[in-house]
Amino acid sequence: MNNIKEFKFSDLYKIGSGISSKPEQAGHGAPFVSFSTVFNNYFLPESVKDLMYTSEYEQEVYSVKEGDILLTRTSETIDELGMSCVVLKDYPRATFSGFVKRLRPTQSDVTYPKYMGFYLRSKFFRKTMTNNAVLTLRASLNEDIFSYLKLYLPDYDTQKKIGDFLYSLNEKISLNNRINAELEAMAKTIYDYWFVQFDFPDKNGKPYKASGGKMVWNEELKRKIPEGWEVGTVQDIGEIVGGSTPSTDEDENFQKNGIPWITPKDLSMNVGNKYITKGEVCVSRRGMEKASLKMMPEGTILLSSRAPIGYMAIAREPLTTNQGFKNIVPNKGYTSIIVYYLIKNLIPLIEKYSSGSTFKEISGGVLKSIKLLLPNKNQVTSLTDILSPIFKKQNLLELENQKLTELRDWLLPMLMNGQITIKDAEKELSKSF
Repeated sequence: MNNIKEFKFSDLYKIGSGISSKPEQAGHGAPFVSFSTVFNNYFLPESVKDLMYTSEYEQEVYSVKEGDILLTRTSETIDELGMSCVVLKDYPRATFSGFVKRLRPTQSDVTYPKYMGFYLRSKFFRKTMTNNAVLTLRASLNEDIFSYLKLYLPDYDTQKKIGDFLYSLNEKISLNNRINAELEAMAKTIYDYWFVQFDFPDKNGKPYKASGGKMVWNEELKRKIPEGWEVGTVQDIGEIVGGSTPSTDEDENFQKNGIPWITPKDLSMNVGNKYITKGEVCVSRRGMEKASLKMMPEGTILLSSRAPIGYMAIAREPLTTNQGFKNIVPNKGYTSIIVYYLIKNLIPLIEKYSSGSTFKEISGGVLKSIKLLLPNKNQVTSLTDILSPIFKKQNLLELENQKLTELRDWLLPMLMNGQITIKDAEKELSKSF
């Protein structure tokens, strides 16, 4: 067992609040760490994309330095409160949001930043944090909480070994994400070149529009389109299928390893990925029948239709969804790859046609009627052949990241408690890949 010691959080870190900025300061100036950046990252990214115009005084008071821990301070829900993001280097001139708290270490040999990045996101600590949060109209992180929150830490050298090992897994996950982002940019560029700019190869292998391919005026779209292309609606490229929710008052409707059932929240947690297999909750066969859920096949395009509109994913395996979706099951020769981009390009229009007083929603009837340009079927087949290897590679990298994430989260408590050693962890890693 590791030699675990108890510490008061407030004895190891000094707490500070973020900057209260005005809208006109945003978008220019020095680097700025936002709520979303903290929420979505174990560690602060190498470069901070958001900007805020700040004075030298503000940059000193609200500085971001190596070893700092940034925590989300307020949110609509307890689950989003106190999410940590650890800083691994100094960020000159950077400041951080007023919706974030900064914990600056008062020591240099008790807490190892890479270890703290994982410890503070562990289920054990997250439970401690949410149990002590204040919930009024919004969840809020009261500074007093740190006067009685405890940290249970092994010695510094042990933290370093564990932190470095787990960080190496995170780096592999990050590398895969960067590769996938580059693959996505490549695939989208090719798609746009073919089906937005209309420079798909003509019969001589030359760019169609740029080489003088015939374009004809379309009265419905009020623009020219390639000869042989047609105008249709979303229902021409696939069957639109909604979802529903079994009664949550009946436990029998849900099952730990049952039928995959996706909610918009699942897609919000899947941002950056193209595929999805299952969500946090599964339904039972009974729940599926009670809610008249329809099992949708592999390759279905999931589209969140409310709260919010526009989250998308491709079903990796057969699954179901709740009522917050309008899903498209490709048909009539339109492959998942092409339907994915056809729908993605329609998101601004889908949002425009949405309605509702409490929150915006796109109805199935309206979605079916939205017009779009239908590519020639032969070109659909040809482009699918080109993009398929990219989509396949993205899927494999996403699956690898799932394994790495599951392995990291499985190893984390056992490494912290001394149940296994780093050598044991390395063996588990080698067995998984």
